[in-house]
Amino acid sequence: MENKILTKREQEIFELLVLNKTTKEIAKELGISEKTVRNHISNTMQKLGVKGRCNAIIELLKLQAISIN
Repeated sequence: MENKILTKREQEIFELLVLNKTTKEIAKELGISEKTVRNHISNTMQKLGVKGRCNAIIELLKLQAISIN
């Protein structure tokens, strides 16, 4: 799904978060550090003006930037 809100990496991370993956699991799957995963999540929350991963996921679903498969 193409969107203007998230970078490709942010989208990958949030699509894995929706699947209930942990930061550690996401880092391993994408071949990046856990800190990098947390930074992407934090940056996305800032862009959306929300606090917490759950609120970010809800907002991204509303904006159709991610989907639940």
